[in-house]
Amino acid sequence: MQIILLEKVNNLGGLGDVVRVKDGFARNFLIPQRMARRATEGNIAEFAAKRADLEKAAAEKLAAAQGVGEKLSGLSLSITAKSGVDGRLFGSVTNADIAEALGKQGFKVEKMQVRLPNGPLKIVGEHPVSVALHTDVVSDITVSVVGEHG
Repeated sequence: MQIILLEKVNNLGGLGDVVRVKDGFARNFLIPQRMARRATEGNIAEFAAKRADLEKAAAEKLAAAQGVGEKLSGLSLSITAKSGVDGRLFGSVTNADIAEALGKQGFKVEKMQVRLPNGPLKIVGEHPVSVALHTDVVSDITVSVVGEHG
């Protein structure tokens, strides 16, 4: 399916690019998320008319993400979880737990924006975690998992 991208999408293209993707990817993800529209002649003409507004909105989103990214960068976050005597957790600390902890500190972060390089955190200690606020803005934070015996 031919689509017009309404914002930058990793590994696909930037704002205004007309690309061909699999039908399911367009129908189930890109179009419902308002990241793209079908590349019909009418939509292409409408996009050309609105391009300046969309570019301005994209620049504002990027600037907002950069502002939050600067505050987040280098942040240390502490999360308490139940653990055994050997330092392994009963369960794990997931991206949802980290997003919730960031929310309590005033950062509005979705769980899908929290990137755990080695999967959920299962041991006590400090772990590097990336937070992707925008396709071009990724902040690195440190999550300290503190064991709680019980």
